[in-house]
Amino acid sequence: MIPYSTQDIQEEDIKAVVAVLRSGWIARGPAVEKFEKAVAKKVGAKYAVAFNSGTAALHAAYFAAGVVKGDEVIVPTLTFAATANAALYLGAKPIFADSDIRTGNMSVADAQKKITKKTKAIVPVDYGGRPADLRAFRALAKKHKLIFIEDAAQALGAEYQGKPVGTNADMTMFSFHPVKSITTGEGGVIVTNSKKYADLMRLFRNHGISKDPKTFSQKGHGAWYQEMRVLGYNYHMPEMSAALGESQLKRLDSYLAKRRVAAKRYHALLKNVVGLILPAQEERYERSAWHLYPVRLAPEIAHHRDDVFARLHKAKIGAQVHHVPVHLHLFYKQLGHEEGLCPNAEAFVASEISIPLFPHITLKQQKYITDTLKRILASL
Repeated sequence: MIPYSTQDIQEEDIKAVVAVLRSGWIARGPAVEKFEKAVAKKVGAKYAVAFNSGTAALHAAYFAAGVVKGDEVIVPTLTFAATANAALYLGAKPIFADSDIRTGNMSVADAQKKITKKTKAIVPVDYGGRPADLRAFRALAKKHKLIFIEDAAQALGAEYQGKPVGTNADMTMFSFHPVKSITTGEGGVIVTNSKKYADLMRLFRNHGISKDPKTFSQKGHGAWYQEMRVLGYNYHMPEMSAALGESQLKRLDSYLAKRRVAAKRYHALLKNVVGLILPAQEERYERSAWHLYPVRLAPEIAHHRDDVFARLHKAKIGAQVHHVPVHLHLFYKQLGHEEGLCPNAEAFVASEISIPLFPHITLKQQKYITDTLKRILASL
C-alpha cells in the first residue's frame, strides 16, 4: 500500500533521541527549550512554546487569548475537529464558517458574517498546507478587536508575502504528527511575538503552576515553594520528542523542496484529465507546504467519490479524505448543527480525495497512482 503520507526517520534522528535517553533528562530538560528556540528562529517569531500535541497547543492558545464560557470562536468547518474542540474545552462556542470552494480555506466573507459581540477569536486553517488569506483575516481581526490565531498544523514551511508562515497572526500553531512537515512523534507548538501569550501558555502546560517568585501572591517562602495560579494541564512535550523534532527541523527545507517537486509532477501528470479538478495554482504571494494534494471530482461525477476512493484502495493506493466537516460529526450534530450550514465546504469534501504525497514518493509511484486514477475515472 502506498500511504497517503508517512514520516521519514533517518539515522541522525535516532542518534538525537538516543543522546537524550543517555543524558539523564527525559522530561522537562534542555532539549525542549532548544527545540523551541530552533522553531522560533526558523519562522521568524520571538517565542515558541512546545506541547505534547497540536490539540494541546490550540487549547493553550485559546486560553492565552482569554477565551472563556460564553465567548464565540470562529473556525472553519473544513478542518480537523481539534480546531473547534479547543473552544469547547474552555466553555466557548465554535462558530463554523464556510470555505472558499477553490482552495478549501476558510472564506473571509463568510467568517465576517459570523462575527458577533460574543466573538473573541478568529482561527483560519491553512488547508493542505496552503496559507489562508492571512492579510484579510488580520485586517478583520484588527477591525473587530479579535485575537487572530492561525491553525497552521499543515503549513510549517509555507510562505506568505515572502515570509515564513508563523508571524502573521497573534499566535500560530504547528503540528508535528508523523505525517506533517516534520515530526516529533506527537506534538505541537505555538509561535508568537507576544511575551504575555508565551508566559500564559507555559503556565497552562504546567498545571497552571508557577515556580517564579516574581509571580507569587504569597512572599517569603523557601526555594521549594510553587503556586498554582490557574487551572492548567500537563501538556509538556517529552525531551525525546523535542530532540527528534530539532533533528528533523534541519531537513525541513529539503522535505519541502521534495514535496513541491512531487506536487508539480502531479500537476503535469493529471493536467486536463476529464472530470478531475486539481488544487488551485499558488498565487504569486504564497507558497504552499504541500501537506496534501487534494483532487476533486467534477460536480457531475462527484457522487462516485466513494467508489473511486474504494477502487484506489483496492489498487493499494492509500488515498484519504480531508476532512469530515466538523459540524457534521455526530457530536456536533447532536449540538444542533445541520447539513447546509456550510454548503461550499460540504460540496468540497463530498468530491475530495487526497492522493499520496510525501517527501520520498517516487516518480514510479506517482505514475502508478495517476494512471490508476485516470483508468478509474474513464470507466465511470
